[in-house]
Amino acid sequence: MSTHRGRSAAVIVAGLLAGAALGGTPAHAATGTFGPAAPQNPYTAPAGGATTHGDSASAKTFTGAGFAGSAVTVTRSTLLAACPTLLHGRDGALLALCTEYIGQAPSLKLLDKSTGAAVASLSITKGSLLGGVYAYLDDQDRVVIVDGDRDLLRIAHTATTLTVTGRTSLAAAIATGDAVVGVIPAYDGRVWFVTAAGTVGAVTPATGVTATYQLPAGEKVANSVSTVPGRFAVTSDHALYVFDTTTAAPTLRWRYAYDRGPARKPGQLSWGSGATPVFFGPATGYEYVAITDNADPHMNLIVLRTDGAGSPLCVQPLFTSVAASGTENAPVAGGRSVFVTNTYGYDYPALPDDAGESVPADADFDGGVARIDVDAAGTGCATTWSTTTRSAALPRLSVTDGKLYTAVQDGLLNGFYAAAVDAGTGVVSDRALLGYGLVNPLQTAGTAIDRTYYQGTVTGLEVIKPG
Repeated sequence: MSTHRGRSAAVIVAGLLAGAALGGTPAHAATGTFGPAAPQNPYTAPAGGATTHGDSASAKTFTGAGFAGSAVTVTRSTLLAACPTLLHGRDGALLALCTEYIGQAPSLKLLDKSTGAAVASLSITKGSLLGGVYAYLDDQDRVVIVDGDRDLLRIAHTATTLTVTGRTSLAAAIATGDAVVGVIPAYDGRVWFVTAAGTVGAVTPATGVTATYQLPAGEKVANSVSTVPGRFAVTSDHALYVFDTTTAAPTLRWRYAYDRGPARKPGQLSWGSGATPVFFGPATGYEYVAITDNADPHMNLIVLRTDGAGSPLCVQPLFTSVAASGTENAPVAGGRSVFVTNTYGYDYPALPDDAGESVPADADFDGGVARIDVDAAGTGCATTWSTTTRSAALPRLSVTDGKLYTAVQDGLLNGFYAAAVDAGTGVVSDRALLGYGLVNPLQTAGTAIDRTYYQGTVTGLEVIKPG
């Protein structure tokens, strides 16, 4: 969800266990070593706010400090919508892709950065994913999304308006009844997309020319997509795929079939990996690609070489101190470090129609956050620390102050708190009360602008400002 897939229903939640770090000496100091990032995609807004995962590599990092180290003020904006995707570009405007309560219709909102109130709102034709979480901002600060009519839209904004300024039909490439899950540009300007039924496509917006590749029959896609120079990655409910983006049509480089387990786990929205693939690395920023699997009872972090043959350099079990683990969130990654949250047992009362029963039918939400480091030789990896912190959001990592920013759940009343987690130790260094049930962040990602952190919730937006 990922962060992440049109999550519009309230979540029934439980308490938060305290997060004490377990073992290991950090392979990196807390700051200054979580890079470099993948090169800036020339066809997106600046990395950090271009996608719900920050950039086209989906690393979920950003430059600049967050609110850690300061007293904060929290402002709640009730938008009568769940707002899982927050975007911002060169002009600093804050935009949110939301799902309205009425009719669960998707809408794009232009928000006041001080209060979180909606300045303008634009309805988007509903698709099967409630409008989708996975839009992006292009190099002209336009929101790019595929709507329920299978049209690729470009939506521009002024200080007070939102306007569709471009429309490319993808109906010839996408079957009736299918829907786009993720969309992202390659570094040559073509827009790549993937549908729920496994159609991978690349379209030239100026001409509408589209080339496609069909994943094997029976494989579905429920997470977003990622690009770096020359490469495109997508995770189906069976395998991770890496494509070559320099060819005229999508060309498969390699496929890695992961352990998808015997069934969907509680705390996940589909049977299989819950992870959008994440590119990262200590040299180019994209020599590795990572996902999590759905192995039973404990998930693994899987790290592969981007330009290898699909053989993993490590398969690392996670959260083995609890009975079972799994995640609906993509990893956070920078340099040689990867951060993963455990969402096993997180209660989604509204599930996709084809989700199927989970096994077991229910489970406690134990939570947990872990850091895993690839060794300097690039031949293996190991868990550096693992905590019991129950993250209720998809974290973002500041490479400037070395903090993971998220929302955690804690206390007898199950309150939600904006939190900063020290990336070097796993210790929660800062936190501020957001509220209770109506501010549930639904395991979605926030974003940071000039030390202010914005977190979408089931009812709207929380604005966390250093005071």
